[in-house]
Amino acid sequence: MARSTALNAERNQAKSSLEPAQMIEMYRLMYLSRRVDDREIMLKRQQKIYFQISGAGHESLLVAAGMALKPGYDWFFPYYRDRALCLTLGNTPEEQFLQGVGAASDPASGGRQMPSHWSSPKLHIVSASSATTTQCLHAVGCAEAGRYFSRHPEAAEKAEGDYRQYKDIVFHGDEVVYVSLGEGSTSQGEFWEALNTASNQKLPVLFVVEDNEYAISVPVEVNTPGGNISRLVANFPDFFFAEVDGTDALACYDVFQEAVAYCRAGRGPAFVHGHVIRPYSHSLSDDDRSYRPESERQADSLRDPLPKLQMRLLREGILDEEGITRLEKRVDEEVRAAAERALRAPLPEPDSILKHVYSEDLHATSAVFDKPPVLTSDKQERTMADLINACLRDEMRHDPRIVVFGEDVADCSREENLSDGRVKGKGGVFKLTAGLQAEFGSDRVFNSPLAEANIVGRAVGYAARGMKPVVEVQFFDYIWPAVHQIRNEVSLIRWRSNGTFSAPAVIRVAIGGYLTGGSIYHSQSGESIFTHTPGMRIVFPSNALDANGLLRTAIRCDDPVLFLEHKRLYRETYGRAAYPGADFMIPFGKANIVRRGNDVTLVTYGALVPRALQAAQKARRELGIETEVIDLRTLNPYDWEAIATSVKKTSRVIIAHEDMLSWGYGAEIAARIADELFEDLDAPVKRVAAMDTFVAYQPLLEDVILPQPDDLYRANPFVHVELSSTDVGKAKAFYTGLFDWQLQDIPMPEGSYTMIGVGTGTGGGMMQSMVPGMPSFWLAYVGVDDIHAATAKAKALGATIMRDVTEVMDAGWLSILVDPTGATLGLWQAKAPTP
Repeated sequence: MARSTALNAERNQAKSSLEPAQMIEMYRLMYLSRRVDDREIMLKRQQKIYFQISGAGHESLLVAAGMALKPGYDWFFPYYRDRALCLTLGNTPEEQFLQGVGAASDPASGGRQMPSHWSSPKLHIVSASSATTTQCLHAVGCAEAGRYFSRHPEAAEKAEGDYRQYKDIVFHGDEVVYVSLGEGSTSQGEFWEALNTASNQKLPVLFVVEDNEYAISVPVEVNTPGGNISRLVANFPDFFFAEVDGTDALACYDVFQEAVAYCRAGRGPAFVHGHVIRPYSHSLSDDDRSYRPESERQADSLRDPLPKLQMRLLREGILDEEGITRLEKRVDEEVRAAAERALRAPLPEPDSILKHVYSEDLHATSAVFDKPPVLTSDKQERTMADLINACLRDEMRHDPRIVVFGEDVADCSREENLSDGRVKGKGGVFKLTAGLQAEFGSDRVFNSPLAEANIVGRAVGYAARGMKPVVEVQFFDYIWPAVHQIRNEVSLIRWRSNGTFSAPAVIRVAIGGYLTGGSIYHSQSGESIFTHTPGMRIVFPSNALDANGLLRTAIRCDDPVLFLEHKRLYRETYGRAAYPGADFMIPFGKANIVRRGNDVTLVTYGALVPRALQAAQKARRELGIETEVIDLRTLNPYDWEAIATSVKKTSRVIIAHEDMLSWGYGAEIAARIADELFEDLDAPVKRVAAMDTFVAYQPLLEDVILPQPDDLYRANPFVHVELSSTDVGKAKAFYTGLFDWQLQDIPMPEGSYTMIGVGTGTGGGMMQSMVPGMPSFWLAYVGVDDIHAATAKAKALGATIMRDVTEVMDAGWLSILVDPTGATLGLWQAKAPTP
């Protein structure tokens, strides 16, 4: 049963369990925290630092918490008001000033985070972000990891060749995980998700709500129904609850002693709600006089925790006025000297900016991850779903730190139904985790609540402790509640902590359409949103073998990975493969040339790969055109070398993806090709993608919305669009007016034409028609050799040459259009004026 400690004025007069020396130290730490705040405020006004947010008014609550807990033993997920806590744990004033200065030697972030964003591996203070409440789920995952290591100590052993080589594991069977937040942040859903899981699992998490009654300018009664969060959470099972005057240092200490003991004994989580004050504005960017009356501010000053404890020290004869003065002078000098040293500290070098965006220890592109398949006597071809399941199974046998969780991933949460054979087990909505719980147990494979942020947020806590969470978001369409955690936490923790913390989790996500009935909420793509997130590796395999090898690399590497699995490909006939062995890996950033060709390059990934191959076969069959198809396999990093090599060979390129065209992934590659390979192009870069809308339920509409093989075929530069004689007239008039060309009419039947464009000879090049309102087509600038080549190619396609090539040798521009039937050929000659 949950316990409750009521807010009680009589506690103020009760004898504390603290010794006099401890009370003096408590006052010193509180005064130190306030003076660091005051010095930072002065430095900000002198423009020597760039931001300031204070913990003033919270000191009693936080020093008491720090004194009740064990730095370097317990774990801490503080928020930006927790200066006094961090000083109590062992953080120094100089370290805090270094963060304000943004110094290279700032131990929390190396100048990357604003001040009051605490971090210390030595003290187990996990790097904090500015986001409110995300840390609650990290604390839950951290507590789960500590419990796991206590039950499976062998998992803490290091191993060579993967991420475990670089993770030092420390755990204790009775450790407590502290997490704090302001009362305004309790409005966030992740707060409630954290309480749910902590309660369900009776985790040793100490939740501390620092209630100063304001979320910047929003008062508590606007954020919290009834104005008191304790009343709202009171019915969570197995919690210790306490509500305390957070300005009474001794009362706070006694409450934290009880709360920590409750957690340490394994009885469940604790919830301490401290009523504190905020004597300063939210930050120096805020002026609380614009929304708080003077009377309210004065009332707060009467509850200031520093004078309250000082009076108690005097009243009980623990210190006299002279003793307090000496203590304060020592602190003042300590703070002054620390600030001066910090102001002299070297600043970060610009060449350090990209350091720790990704792991500096184990690069996902390394040859370490290049291991070929080892085929066995089992030659049976398996689907992508089969080989993903096989990889998960192999890796869980290989690495005891792997845990798998998400919605419906377990075989059966009610284990008794599974163990006695009453049910077969589910193992995921697509069956990709089937049988894993049965083999590895519920400690390692388990269902999560239906809450995507809960899944990813807990994964951060697990990974920060050195475990490898492989979590599943059931459908990409429902990833959005987890984006806050992915963008601001998973991908960013390594860079913002200057490499001292990381969260190399694997997030598996089913993605994509072509399902026939998947509709809006089960068919979306949107990978470009995540490729725009530094620190996150993005993988998107197109076949069973690649899925197996890339997933193994994702698990063994030291970076967070978003592993996108196309639902349509799970059990397709295309791309099946035999089991490649338990160590097969593919390094990231290494594309696969799935079809060789010399005429045009087609760059794609995922479900567009088999469709690209169909289009390439049609181009060969109908046009004699050889298309080189590149399967990127990973989107961040991607294989630029493979793209550039192919484009330099073919001089023409199409980029195709399933997501919508505008602002899609292909735009970045197209821009880079135009920027770096312009001289190698004989045609503009073409993109093929979905329409700029959502995927419809009706299959007829879905087929039109999503790119199909014929769309890829028609994008081929050698495939011309419908062209009428009127259009030709417009084009002639346009080029005559623009370039003063002399145009010679050559009779040409109306119809659909194929353009043969050759621009490889001396002075060769291409330019696109830009006549408004007409289909675009190409004029190929040719020299003598090019004309011969173009004519030969036209003949190879079965075209009838209407004019001998010698008659057009002197032409400056030549366009050869071939009827798709190969029956006729029209030459449209444009002769440039003589200089």
